[in-house]
Amino acid sequence: MNLEEKIGQLLICGFEGYTPSKEIEQLIKEYHIGGVILFNRNIKDPQQTARLCNSLQKMAKTPLFISVDQEGGKVSRLPKPFTQFPGNAAIGKGDSVKLAYSFGEITARELKAVGINMDFAPVLDVNTNPQNPVINERAFSDNPVKVSMLGLSVIAGLQDNGIIACCKHFPGHGDTSLDSHYQLPIVEHDLERLREIEFLPFRQAVQNGVAAVMTAHVIYKGIDKKYPAAISEKIVHNLLRREMGFNGLVITDDLEMKAIADNYNIEDAAILAVSAGADIVLVCRDHGKQKAVRDALIKAVKDKTISEGRIDESIERIDTIKKSFLKDVLVNLKNIKGVVGNKRHLDIAKKITSYSRTPL
Repeated sequence: MNLEEKIGQLLICGFEGYTPSKEIEQLIKEYHIGGVILFNRNIKDPQQTARLCNSLQKMAKTPLFISVDQEGGKVSRLPKPFTQFPGNAAIGKGDSVKLAYSFGEITARELKAVGINMDFAPVLDVNTNPQNPVINERAFSDNPVKVSMLGLSVIAGLQDNGIIACCKHFPGHGDTSLDSHYQLPIVEHDLERLREIEFLPFRQAVQNGVAAVMTAHVIYKGIDKKYPAAISEKIVHNLLRREMGFNGLVITDDLEMKAIADNYNIEDAAILAVSAGADIVLVCRDHGKQKAVRDALIKAVKDKTISEGRIDESIERIDTIKKSFLKDVLVNLKNIKGVVGNKRHLDIAKKITSYSRTPL
């Protein structure tokens, strides 16, 4: 792999449409991006989604990560007839590791049936702030032990069934009163409190083999007063890599979110993220910005702002995960009907949904 191809692997990009756009085709064929992220704008029904994923994979020299945010509840990209689940809070109320595992397993089976191989889930944030505008029902609980227990079961359900789980939002987005899609939240807690509450589910996930971790666009004053987590060496390299011993994939939250975009230009943010230890940067919408990030990272290596050794570490991790999870990337459309929204899946979803209607 030459430098340009290596840098391409460090990008997961979004695009418009139910079929591959000319922009995503260029990013895959010419820039060798590592993966794509699908949103509602790309997903109409199971057959179309499978055709789209097959088309994207056929363009790629190296198998693509095809990712999605499929958490259940309000952050779900797959419409009916895909099985519909409530947010994690319902699993928290059910308080059953068996149900949590089943949720992960069913989600994995349906994603895999249509060619998606990575899920930006589960949310491991601890819901300690009732005023939090972005997490809330997306969290399992306000109890870190419960979040850990249920989160580990979802991760196992996903990964046992061939889907890369990417837990989020490290090191914890639960106690914020701002939404990082629109503003840059600041968490004031000291390190001792963070270790006790926020870090616990992530530490457990790392120890139990989660494949990927997504970093948050939040400043944690107890660790790094200057940089948000996704671009902080103190948080990514020192805390997640060294202290917690994580050697899987570190993926940034979308660099186009306003928490980053209002405070950094995207090229600088990408360079800071990779320098801090991120393996993959997420750029979800703007084609110009996707190309700018790729060009900036190539220039940063050529200028020795980032060492090629740092890039090679990420390539090794990306390669390891791709070899583990991306063996058969093309899907057979004939197999979809028996999997997506089958009776067993719907029955389990109904049981989990019943907890969303019960008070705590």
